[in-house]
Amino acid sequence: MKTLVVFALVAAASTYSFSGFQRDEPDVPLAQKQHDISSLLYKVYEPLHDANLKTLVDTFDPEANASNFPDGGVAVRKLLKELKDHKLEEKQHFFSVFNDTQREQALLLTNVLLQCKDWKTGISYAAYFRKHLNEEEFIYALYAAVRHSPLARNVVLPPIYEILPHFFTSAEVLQKAYRAKMTTTPGKFVTNFTGTPNNPEYRVAYFTEDIGLSTHYFNWHLDYPFWWNDTFGPHIERKGETFFWIHHQLNNRFDAERLSNHLDLVQKLHWDETLHDGFHPHTTYKYGDRFPIRPDDIHIENVDHVAEVHDLVVLENRVRDAIDHGYIIDKEGSKVDITNEEGIDILGNIIESSLYSPNVEYYGSLNNLAHVLLGHQGDPHDKYHEAPSVLEHYETATRDPAFYQLHKYIDDLFRKHKDRLPPYNKEELEFRGVAINNINIDGTLETYIEDYEYSLVNAVDDKDEVEDLEISTYIQRLKHKDFSFNIDIINNNDGDVLSTIRIFAWPHRDSNGVIFPFNEGRWRAIELDKFFKTLKPGENHIVRKSVESSVTVPDVPSINTLHDKVEAALTAGSDLHLEQFVSATGLPNRLLIPKGNEAGVELKLVVAVTDGAADAAINDLETFKKFHHYGYKGVYPDKKPHGYPLDRHVPDERIFHDIPNFAETIVKVFNHNEHIRHH
Repeated sequence: MKTLVVFALVAAASTYSFSGFQRDEPDVPLAQKQHDISSLLYKVYEPLHDANLKTLVDTFDPEANASNFPDGGVAVRKLLKELKDHKLEEKQHFFSVFNDTQREQALLLTNVLLQCKDWKTGISYAAYFRKHLNEEEFIYALYAAVRHSPLARNVVLPPIYEILPHFFTSAEVLQKAYRAKMTTTPGKFVTNFTGTPNNPEYRVAYFTEDIGLSTHYFNWHLDYPFWWNDTFGPHIERKGETFFWIHHQLNNRFDAERLSNHLDLVQKLHWDETLHDGFHPHTTYKYGDRFPIRPDDIHIENVDHVAEVHDLVVLENRVRDAIDHGYIIDKEGSKVDITNEEGIDILGNIIESSLYSPNVEYYGSLNNLAHVLLGHQGDPHDKYHEAPSVLEHYETATRDPAFYQLHKYIDDLFRKHKDRLPPYNKEELEFRGVAINNINIDGTLETYIEDYEYSLVNAVDDKDEVEDLEISTYIQRLKHKDFSFNIDIINNNDGDVLSTIRIFAWPHRDSNGVIFPFNEGRWRAIELDKFFKTLKPGENHIVRKSVESSVTVPDVPSINTLHDKVEAALTAGSDLHLEQFVSATGLPNRLLIPKGNEAGVELKLVVAVTDGAADAAINDLETFKKFHHYGYKGVYPDKKPHGYPLDRHVPDERIFHDIPNFAETIVKVFNHNEHIRHH
């Protein structure tokens, strides 16, 4: 196998060990911290606009504090040496986390920020290197540090689509924004989805190009980065398993959207077959390079200086061999059993590949390498030296149809592993003394399309003497009407029992109207909610509102909303409360259910009530309010595997019909006002 230049997976910062995260500072108000982070990200391609931060940079000596760092200043001195030797990535140039050199530089800054012992030191280093680092490297480094540093606890990161609007907004709209700026005329412009109705994929562009979906995917990779190891901070539990689960859910959800729009299910990628669906993003980088185009009906080629297709096939076969044999080989040559609940976590780390992989050298980086190889198919021999594609940015990867084909192919590997595990037996599934009497929906499952406006203030250049204009764009997005799950449960035990209530749904029929067999349906299940509930003896009527779903998060506040809340808190000297927005790792609540259609798309709704006392991985279950189904800060309240009890092969569905703590029904999702705008 040739050398894979792009994925050496050498995270520079991982060399510099330090002793844990640092203390928080009660004397620095959260509103001030939020103000500082927002100011650092405001018009990041320009010099700092905040007067206090400017002064901080002018008087700050980065060398003076270096010796106080837990690593003895190794990381900061290396970064300063790179700056002095003119080896840092130039400004006004694109950045991709999949590029080893660029990632290494970004992670040096992340490491520096994570080692800072107080807020003033951290914000000083951030402001100093904002001036010298590539703009997009800086954004990534700062976002990663804020996500993982306790100094930034409860700081809300602005939506990435307002910090990097070029990634999400068509070049045509940005031209209008620049014209508005030059003529000092406020403007609000329409953004349409990529393509036209001539392309069948246009029917699901409202989902693939949803900026909230992109935010979710970007934030998940910040919380669970492939480059993370324990020198950065605490071990992230079940990271590989969660890699499987997020992509499994995205694929299942996308298939449900396709069925809502009379399209076939996604077909998995085959390296030796034609890739039928091309993609034209219609977007450009800040300084003119366009996001590459991939034409329709291409035969997947080797990519110069990246990899050959054969490399991917070799890595795939090594994973398949591990699944077939029931073990992987670690870097010491020892066999590690994967025929257990931990096996999915090991496989996820291997396939991504993360630095938690037991043998990076042998199993390589199937997922990350595939993203880059597919992203270069428009220019595989570097004849035109094109910029990184949408597949090479977590912010934009979900826009490309090839993303879902790739992850259907990877999901097939995970299913192969899961199907080799023994099916759950009745004793593992039942919850003694607990029975579900009835489940139904209070309200109609109905979706609709609405317009959503976001700011383009960071898209256009500025000068201090020129006042900012209101320049924005609006795009259509999916939303659903509020509804509730009604669940009637009998507890025949003598006392209270703690339960875990797990709610799933899957499309009842395929694109030909054929009902999915139970074993096929359960693999396509979309997790709608999961929560703990104490059941008193006798009858329990539970009403769970859709807005309460632990699977979802609220929309991230806009930069304007964050600014207004912060300034109000600072002016009044009051506390800033943005806790509900801290974790953006989850689908937006408005995307909880698929679109449906005019006739109604049938879903099989499934509820399983399991033993919460046996499931719980934490003591104070009230903190579950902080958690969603991916966990929070790498801590999971639920011991059971993601997708339990539907995650394993079901040879005979009657086992679920024989346990009283499981119930199912058929519901329909309607959409009566599709109204997707066309060019």
